[in-house]
Amino acid sequence: MTFDYKTHGTCSRSIKIDVDENRKTINSVSFLGGCNGNLQGISALVKGKTIDEVIETLKGIDCNFKGTSCPDQLARALESIKEQI
Repeated sequence: MTFDYKTHGTCSRSIKIDVDENRKTINSVSFLGGCNGNLQGISALVKGKTIDEVIETLKGIDCNFKGTSCPDQLARALESIKEQI
């Protein structure tokens, strides 16, 4: 199932996440906006990981004292998805 998440406080504007609902793993992630190379790297690294693994790894990462970051926004998106499935 595919989810769209509108980000807050980051250069990226949204995140599209495809999740295997049965296994609770990430099939793919793509960011709209932001630092293209870094976000492609994050997307590649989280592919195949469980939602919980990614949340645990990325939640709370800060970018330039903004109180959030693109990885943190991905973790927040996954928390929201986790509540829905």
